[in-house]
Amino acid sequence: MELRGRARVFGDDINTDYIITSARKRDTLDESVLKRYLLESVDPGFAATVRPGDLLVAGRNFGCGSAMEIAATVILAAGIPAVLARTFARTLYRNAINNGLLPIECDTASIREGDTLVVSFDAGAMRVVDERSGAELTGRALPPIMLDILQAGGLVAYIRRRRADTDTETGVRS
Repeated sequence: MELRGRARVFGDDINTDYIITSARKRDTLDESVLKRYLLESVDPGFAATVRPGDLLVAGRNFGCGSAMEIAATVILAAGIPAVLARTFARTLYRNAINNGLLPIECDTASIREGDTLVVSFDAGAMRVVDERSGAELTGRALPPIMLDILQAGGLVAYIRRRRADTDTETGVRS
């Protein structure tokens, strides 16, 4: 699998309330509405500039704070398929995988706003190439089960697919 996108760079400690503020969640939990407010606490004009396929790039501790699943789904709803960060808060990391958002742990220090990044992974090995600098970064490998969940589009889709495969094999109808 390969992704190619424009880097949208943020710093350290981007918490889930920065990703989508609590004030916005009081009005709705519909990610198709909330995507208009993505990261507005950090950059009020950010959401309006997002293009499908953009890649979020952050420093340490991305997704710290509360364990809101909506933080991952709003990123996806905006058309962003992956987040690259030096480190992730564990809850956001799992929420990302469970919802089909690819979390890539790698050294993001050299990536600049607007750089074109090419992300490829095979058998769990992650590779990120920054076309501006030519730098090749190695991301932390994902276990096969996480890759399967991501390729299915998230945990619910993965379970449905597994159940359908099992039902087909056994002839049992769900």
